[in-house]
Amino acid sequence: MKAVLLNGSPRPQGNTAKMASAFTEAAEGAGHKVVRFDVCKMNIKGCLACEYCHGKGEGTCIQKDDMQKIYTELKDAELLVLAAPIYYHGISGQLKCAIDRFYSALYPKAPESLKYVAMFLASGDKDQYDGARFSFDGDFLGYLKLEDKGFFTAHGEVTDEVLDEIREMARNLR
Repeated sequence: MKAVLLNGSPRPQGNTAKMASAFTEAAEGAGHKVVRFDVCKMNIKGCLACEYCHGKGEGTCIQKDDMQKIYTELKDAELLVLAAPIYYHGISGQLKCAIDRFYSALYPKAPESLKYVAMFLASGDKDQYDGARFSFDGDFLGYLKLEDKGFFTAHGEVTDEVLDEIREMARNLR
């Protein structure tokens, strides 16, 4: 299976990065391909809402930035993994910009190969995940009809238990 992982954390050694790395190592160890994008290091602009992609662009975005790399990998991915810290009750702005730009590539429907989604979230407080959960459930499970491969959260320091759950999910991908 091919997975595209979007890491929305600017902290290379933070909890979100640890969860992303645990997934990547376990998935690759089980023979899967993981393409990881650290979106905080990329040049990704916000959606312009210009509708070019749904008119003349025929599914392509008018903006030519680093999202092109993600679009290319999404075309044949089976699993999308979204990883982010929680800032003000939602995912990081850097990841939100990338997700907003899915408008050209995933709406009105995802590529045929894309079947699954998972989310990894880190926060200082265990009660801060409602906004991200709402988007995950509504946008990815509801609207795009992707199958849930897990919603993993860590508050404070990420625990070995959470990392082991992520590794188990990654090893058991089919």
